[in-house]
Amino acid sequence: MSSYMLSCCSTADVTPEWLDERNIKYAYFNFELGDVWHKDDFGATVPPSELYARMLAGENATTSQVSTGDYLEFFRTALEDGQDILHVTLSSGISNTYNSACLAAEQLGQEFPERTIHIVDSLCASAGFGLLMERLARLRDEGMGVDALAQWAIDHRLEVNHLFFSSDLTFFVKGGRISPIAGKVGGLLKICPLMHVDTNGKLQVKEKIRTKARSKRRMVERMSELVANGEQYDGPVFISMSECMEDAKDVADAIAETHPNLQDGKVHIFNIGATIGCHTGPGTVALFFWGTPERW
Repeated sequence: MSSYMLSCCSTADVTPEWLDERNIKYAYFNFELGDVWHKDDFGATVPPSELYARMLAGENATTSQVSTGDYLEFFRTALEDGQDILHVTLSSGISNTYNSACLAAEQLGQEFPERTIHIVDSLCASAGFGLLMERLARLRDEGMGVDALAQWAIDHRLEVNHLFFSSDLTFFVKGGRISPIAGKVGGLLKICPLMHVDTNGKLQVKEKIRTKARSKRRMVERMSELVANGEQYDGPVFISMSECMEDAKDVADAIAETHPNLQDGKVHIFNIGATIGCHTGPGTVALFFWGTPERW
């Protein structure tokens, strides 16, 4: 067993089995749906289809980050077992959970002065966050120590590229990510904007593209421009999606065709979790890969 715990938030949007196989621990975000609070537990309590159906029917959906108290409990178990900790959080440009984790680490550092606790802001979201964790787990398994791995994460986190589009801007508008006027005009003109997460970990609209089909093509084209080795890219590719598997598969198939050397020989597709899904709604496809650190 590693001498330290590598952990993340459930907002890494992979699967619990995927994380368990890599010995990555995780802390749960929370969300409220229909006045009832739930854990963002990878769809085990509220499946994605139910979440989006209820949102479209008008039920209010809000989210809550991992609290300092939750982190205290989560970290304490590892510290009491004699382990150091490297915890990586959802982007600070999307959530304040990084600050909550830092407060918990500061408090526990006084209680366990012999232990090391690193808190790293991923500046990533959804399965892009998961992609970063995949690389960190590999490096840990190859023998990298906790201090070196924490620094590696900081040095390389911006190399995780995020590209995504949504065919329904309703919940982006509702959450304040896109202005009401832009959302209305976009709907009338069938705009399917291509967005990304910038170097501050915040969502940004980059290209206003008419029709979903064109956004799909542009997403694949943009990946080829940003990816580390062009069409010879041999790293992992993750996609997360919200109730639009056909669209996700279209993008995955196009990427597999243009990049035949992908790690594992395929694109991995995951569900967007409830925390991110409450803000995107259905119809979002997000693509993640290793590439230029400028992210655009």
